[in-house]
Formats: sequence, structure tokens, C-alpha cells
Amino acid sequence: MDQALFTPHHINATVNDMTGNNGIGRYVLLPGSDGRAKQIASHFDELAVKQHPRGHHLYLGTISSSGMKIDVATISSGMGCPSMEIILHELFYLGGKRFLRVGTAGSLQSGLVKLGDIVNAQASVRDEQTTSDYMPISVPAVSSFEVASIISESAVKLGFTNGFHTGTVHCKSSFYAREFGAGPSGSNNMAFDDLLTRCGVLATEMETATLFIQSQLYNYMLMQKGKGPRYRVLAGAILGVISGKGHEFAAPAQETECITKLITLAFECVKLLALADQKDS
Repeated sequence: MDQALFTPHHINATVNDMTGNNGIGRYVLLPGSDGRAKQIASHFDELAVKQHPRGHHLYLGTISSSGMKIDVATISSGMGCPSMEIILHELFYLGGKRFLRVGTAGSLQSGLVKLGDIVNAQASVRDEQTTSDYMPISVPAVSSFEVASIISESAVKLGFTNGFHTGTVHCKSSFYAREFGAGPSGSNNMAFDDLLTRCGVLATEMETATLFIQSQLYNYMLMQKGKGPRYRVLAGAILGVISGKGHEFAAPAQETECITKLITLAFECVKLLALADQKDS
């Protein structure tokens, strides 16, 4: 597929919308909901909004750091891997190369990962079908080392190390069945949930596997075209924990505090990543 000829069908965006940052393209923050995208965009300078009937509105703008003006964007990925697959595909083929999921998750480790904590997802259990349409299940879904490292660095810089975790998360395709035991296979799903806990998986969510697998594929495609390291696709994910292993949910005030902290961390990550990209240019 020729990027120059690509026309998106689910977002209102052009190649020009994704340009910026001296050829790297915009840094794109990917929350699950449009409401959170709008919340993120409220911190942008020079804000422009490109609406779409499907509700995946694209918010474009800039932020400033260390004398730099950084081109940024945010858009809802929607819920689940099929929706993430569509949005990420269209963003990449319009020129996007820097992606950070800013999402929520449920804890799988009640004694360690608590309500209000943040998880830096290094890798994802591929418990869904979408990525199998791209790669065999034996290929691991991993975040970009550069992004995972900068997420940890950002947490230290902001003093967010208490309640901050780095490790593997679970990516599922069913919310009520796989996590809450709905349906006739409920007991099997709950047993699998407990197995993941015993394996040390930190949290469960629904989008990271696709984000990581597609980004790995895009890097291979760019390498085949002779693109250098500067044009690699980099992807990572930070997750605010808003539900517990016992299916208890954070109170509204606690969830608001967690999301605010998550967004603050996301912006610090973008600033440090932009600084690193500038040094590599």
C-alpha cells in the first residue's frame, strides 16, 4: 500500500496533518475514549479539531518544552484491538511514527498493583484474535525500548515512582466474558485470569497487543524501504489502574486523580522523547 495515495475511512486526517517535528511527524497520544482525547487536547496550544461522524475526532496542536515547539495530536483508539487496528493503520499510513497509548486497566496483582497506580506496559499477552491476522501467536508483542525507558525516566522526574510499575500486561478481546466471567465459559475464563496472576502479569486491558504488533510490523516495512533509525515507529503504553482484582472500581475522585496523573506523565514522556529525537537528528 502506497502511503502517498492512502485515503483514511475512519478518521478525518491528511498526510499534512501528521507532518511536523522535522520529519518525524506528530507525537500521537491514544486514549480509548473521545472524552479523554478532548481532556488531553485541552492542554494543547494552537488547537485544531478535525471531527468525524464515527466519533474518532482528531485533535491537533503543539506543546512547548526546553525552547522547542512540539507538534502533537490525540485521537480516541476506541475500545478493543479491532478498533485500535483501524485507527493505528490509518495514522501510520498518513505518516504517524510516534504513538503512546494513554489508557486504563484492571489490576491482576491485588497486593502490588493498586487502584490509582500506573503501569508502564513493556509487553502484552496476546489474548485476542486481531494480531493473529498479522503475525503468528509465537511472536511476542513488545513496546519500543526507547519509549518504555523514557516512561520510567519521566515517572522518576515527576516523582511518580510510588505506585508505578513496569512489566507485562494482558490484552483481551472480551471485557465481560474474559475478565468478569459472563457466559457459559465463565469458570474457564476466571481460571485463566488466575493463571495470569500466578504468571506475574500486572494488569489487564484491551488495546496494547495491537499497538505493539502493528508497530513492530511497520518498522520492518520502513526498514525494507531503506529508512534509517530516525524514522522508526516507536510505541509505548501507560495505563491508569481503575479496577482491582476483585472487580472493585475506583471511586470517581480517585479515578479523576489517576487520569490527571496519567496525562501529566504522558506529556512529560512526549517532551523527553522529542528531546531525544532532536539529539538524534
